[in-house]
Amino acid sequence: MTGVTRIRPGVPDDDNRHYLPEHLKGSEVVVNENGNNSQPYPPRLEEMTGTIVPGSTDRWYTYVPESYDPATPCPLVISLHGGLMTGWGQAVYSSWTNVADREGFVVIFPDAGSRRFWNIDMAPEHVDALTAPNPEGLYLNPPARNAEENHDIRLIRGLIEWAADEYSIDRERVFLQGMSMGESMTSTFVRAAGSVLAGAAGSGAPIDPSLLFTESGEVLNEGGPISMWQSRLDLDAGPQHYATNGTELVRQNLEYWLRVNGVRTPPTIAVRGVDNFAFYRGEFADVVFRDVHGRDHGQTFDDAQLVWDHLFSGVRRAPDGAIHRTRPELELRGDTFAVAVAEGCTVAWVSGERVRLPGPVFRWEGTQYHGRAGAPLVRVSSLYVPSSLLATAFGAELDLREGGDVATLRLADGRVVDFARGNVGILVDGRVRAMRTEAVRRDGELWVSLEWFAATLFDLHVTTHSNVVYVTDHHAQLGGNMAVLIRELLSAEVP
Repeated sequence: MTGVTRIRPGVPDDDNRHYLPEHLKGSEVVVNENGNNSQPYPPRLEEMTGTIVPGSTDRWYTYVPESYDPATPCPLVISLHGGLMTGWGQAVYSSWTNVADREGFVVIFPDAGSRRFWNIDMAPEHVDALTAPNPEGLYLNPPARNAEENHDIRLIRGLIEWAADEYSIDRERVFLQGMSMGESMTSTFVRAAGSVLAGAAGSGAPIDPSLLFTESGEVLNEGGPISMWQSRLDLDAGPQHYATNGTELVRQNLEYWLRVNGVRTPPTIAVRGVDNFAFYRGEFADVVFRDVHGRDHGQTFDDAQLVWDHLFSGVRRAPDGAIHRTRPELELRGDTFAVAVAEGCTVAWVSGERVRLPGPVFRWEGTQYHGRAGAPLVRVSSLYVPSSLLATAFGAELDLREGGDVATLRLADGRVVDFARGNVGILVDGRVRAMRTEAVRRDGELWVSLEWFAATLFDLHVTTHSNVVYVTDHHAQLGGNMAVLIRELLSAEVP
């Protein structure tokens, strides 16, 4: 039985843009920006200090919802803050407390320590630069050589044991999530000791690929497979000290978990508003990739809810170490109807399947000339697809005539559409309509604008990014990282 979730009103502080204003603690003040959105300080959030790791005193914040029932073992989520933040900061900058209210699990938000930096894994060539004091006198903790010497790995392990002693915790449903440097710490923990968790998630901090792969390309992993979630923000510049560019950094981080979890098939894809999802089924565990259109570094306020709904709520780690899906209704579903193409690719994406094309998708521009010596002005630019793809994607019958110069599409709703080479004019049930650009014959058939066809004849939603077009039957905004992922899918060989 679920509990009651409440959204509480806050007092806006729009003039304050500090990373984590200290006056938020214990207050009703909220601060909103593109990367972080806060809620009022949760009244049930309890600050605790104690010795979890022998020889040190640590601080953490525990949230136990009203719906918690000690007679029923519940999940445990440990959520890690970003660098320079605090455990309570992660509580107000995420929705984990709200989700816990509804689902009845316990959440722990630990502090990283006096310097507010986690003891993350770092490549040797970066240690000196990243641990030296910066102009503000802040510096990262030097990395520990192994998991047994890493205070923060031991802290997370210890907090799991502490929570199991204090509350009724289902040890098969323990999860770890982090934002920014908290994702870096999550990755550090999971790659070294992830076998104590059923799932992990992170937002905003792809890991240095040299920590993920050997020079020969083998994966570096001691923790084993785990249900994994990665949230990426398509305006996030990424860690600037890595030699790898941002796009390749994101790709390699995803590739790492696909290999560890035994993913061998393409994902299902869903673009729902600004949220771009790729759901991967693995032999050992699943992977969810989320790209957020128009957002920069940080985490979205609903990231916790999405992680819970699409991954954490439906997996557990059995006593034998295997990851199991526990909810049949936890379907990692892609968009029921979707068409995607990428400039230069000879494969299209049609409702979850890759479809071969007779030639590469190309860009066609409509120009206008003004005056006898006027320069051409580009008035419209779109990606062209073959009429055979339109027939496949939209369930139509295609009739090509006159050597491919004329095409007739008989649509599933009964409409008949006629195209002719070189003409912007078409016929729809014998009535004249005008396209923005003309039909072009290539590879033995007519090609036309996918954007125009989908939007004008079917009133579908069209979104574009980085020379990739995505068409679906609901509002969607394609993100930059998802555009790269789709291009990779369309560049791979079709079996």
